[in-house]
Amino acid sequence: MLAAEPGARVLAGGQTLGPILNLRLAQPVLLIDIARIPELATVGEGADGATIGATVTHAAIEDGRVPDPTGGFLARVARGIAYRAVRTRGTIGGSLAHADPAADWLSCLSALGAQVSIAGAVATRSLALDTFVRGTMETALARDELLTAVRIPRFSPRARFGFHKICRKTGEFAEAIGVVAYDPESAFYRAVAGATDGRPLILEMRAGPRAPKAFTVAEAEHMLRSMRFNGDAYDCKLHAVALRRASELAFAP
Repeated sequence: MLAAEPGARVLAGGQTLGPILNLRLAQPVLLIDIARIPELATVGEGADGATIGATVTHAAIEDGRVPDPTGGFLARVARGIAYRAVRTRGTIGGSLAHADPAADWLSCLSALGAQVSIAGAVATRSLALDTFVRGTMETALARDELLTAVRIPRFSPRARFGFHKICRKTGEFAEAIGVVAYDPESAFYRAVAGATDGRPLILEMRAGPRAPKAFTVAEAEHMLRSMRFNGDAYDCKLHAVALRRASELAFAP
């Protein structure tokens, strides 16, 4: 159907596409409902990670009904997405496919080094999430392709995670997001600044023999400049605070 109709859009939970339609930012000639395709709701788990189907809801992740290779971090992030009614309908695949910079999963899963699975009319492929997202509301999906699942690598029990978003009130778009992921056993260490004017900004950090300490605001601002952050002084300070608070959560004693 996607291949046959150039103006078609995919609809799952509708928690991102619905507001876009209301604002007339998208006017598709056809909506294709994928919510009841059973293959898109499957989950799987292996020694190296877990695969979560595109139509799995935020609430399912929050409630622990899917494998969590991070030892509970995914559930913590899901719990902070808007309201329970939104989490009951919104899907992880829809959040990533729309590539809204203010979306929680986009920043969180970029920090975890997640990959997305994509099915087209004639072939399938896999992409790293930071390659999949090209800009604000812009992804590598071709017209006849569908995001089918997200693959999240497994982290050790010693891994530490921090996630913090700044928004005026619950349910509103985030103004700044900070994420920190650190696993001493694999020397994996990433900091991500989200809710920017484009794709999430990812900084690969150097993991030393000792556990890192929380960033200061000044250190976070320096990190943002190294990420080529594009924003005014206020915006930079806001994102620096989000990163600092994320690191405090990750490296709290």
